[in-house]
Amino acid sequence: MQVFFQSLPLIKFPLLKPIYKAYYPIAKVKNNESTIVGYHDKSIIAIVRFRPIERYQLLTGMLVLPEYQRKGIGQQLLTYCESAILTSDHYCFAYQHLENFYHNNSFHVVQSVDLPAPLKLLFQRYISSGKKLVAMQYKHTDMS
Repeated sequence: MQVFFQSLPLIKFPLLKPIYKAYYPIAKVKNNESTIVGYHDKSIIAIVRFRPIERYQLLTGMLVLPEYQRKGIGQQLLTYCESAILTSDHYCFAYQHLENFYHNNSFHVVQSVDLPAPLKLLFQRYISSGKKLVAMQYKHTDMS
């Protein structure tokens, strides 16, 4: 399956509204986020968003449409992000059941005490609300 990935310009953010309404209604796309999408047959089938928090970027949402899940699209999307934007300033708060997925894509577990201050406060708020999350940081690992 051919999937094309690119950064989504702000002017095209309205294209995401019906997708989120259908599949991830609690999520809201914000104008200050960096958004990468995957297209198949000119339709958006995958989305990942990064929210700026001071000098850091937090992966705030990743969605692969259900009919395209378990086909490696999420892996391809993060591989694209790795070549296009990811740095050690990128973090994610992964659901515990997705820890291995993100680990396989160069995100590594970070103890909450080691998070940068603005991320630490946010992570603690999420955890105290009952969310089962793991703090992770992108760290490129050279395979050569």
